[in-house]
Amino acid sequence: MAFDLPKLSYAYDALEPYIDARTMEIHLTKHHYGYTNNLNNAIAGTNLEGKSINDILTKLDMNNTAVRNNGGGYYNHNLFWEVMNPEGKGYLSGELKDAIVAEFGSVEDFKDTFAKAAATRFGSGWAWLCVHKGGKVEICSTPNQDNPLMPGVSCKGTPILALDVWEHAYYLKYQNRRPDYINAFFNVINWNYVEKLYAENK
Repeated sequence: MAFDLPKLSYAYDALEPYIDARTMEIHLTKHHYGYTNNLNNAIAGTNLEGKSINDILTKLDMNNTAVRNNGGGYYNHNLFWEVMNPEGKGYLSGELKDAIVAEFGSVEDFKDTFAKAAATRFGSGWAWLCVHKGGKVEICSTPNQDNPLMPGVSCKGTPILALDVWEHAYYLKYQNRRPDYINAFFNVINWNYVEKLYAENK
């Protein structure tokens, strides 16, 4: 069964003024569409066909660059669209807030650490907030389309918050001002969804 390009649960312009509609449209219909098609082509006729994306990535042969790059791109973007939402997004609270404060000292220190991970990722990549079994949280970044589910990646745990820092995610609006884009991201996080992922995976 082939993977499908997801449909956004909100309009392209719903994240304005923080993330512009044109970027959202190109990002989904060109970049994510390309990763989806290329992933389907890469697994067609192999023993990976029919498996879930999580199963593919957690048991990935990292030398299989077609699946690594496109499977990562498919998974990463699926999460990225879900952790942003303009409506009913709630606010950081409950057990997730407690875990963040326990690990980073305060919500502001968490934001600073996450922003630094995103800003200092050289070239293209992602910043992550992950949860480990037991509830401990961790921030890290990965290059290209790698993610914490993959073998040998610098941090482990299950991703519950993702920020795309490839230039295609922000260049139309922010050009080379990646820190401005990172700061804008904090205004569109769907904390209800992030908290749901935390509860399911801790």
